[in-house]
Amino acid sequence: MSKANTEMPDGAALSPFDAAKYLRTPEEIATFLEAIFEDYDGDTRVIVKALGVVAKAQGMPNVAKATGMSREGLYQALSGKGNPSFDTMLKVMSAVGVVLRPAAKPVKRTKPRAKKAA
Repeated sequence: MSKANTEMPDGAALSPFDAAKYLRTPEEIATFLEAIFEDYDGDTRVIVKALGVVAKAQGMPNVAKATGMSREGLYQALSGKGNPSFDTMLKVMSAVGVVLRPAAKPVKRTKPRAKKAA
């Protein structure tokens, strides 16, 4: 076991990480959302929360205006506790400059198919 001092020095503090500060371009936003979709496969709460981070990065009032929603309604829908409609999700994605596109998911096969006899 390491004998390194693991205590924080007096006066030291960690700041919470805010991903929204680093999402400046549509490419950065798309890369962030792609990573969320890949890493949290199907966890809609995390995906919704990530869209909230993106909306914050773009300016929640701007996104609210572009989606036709109130700022408060948008905050609530994208809080990770809300349950936004698919329509709302698509409107937010469009407002922040990304699109949702279907892609084929690789099929995992447990054993090779048997060849049919001719």
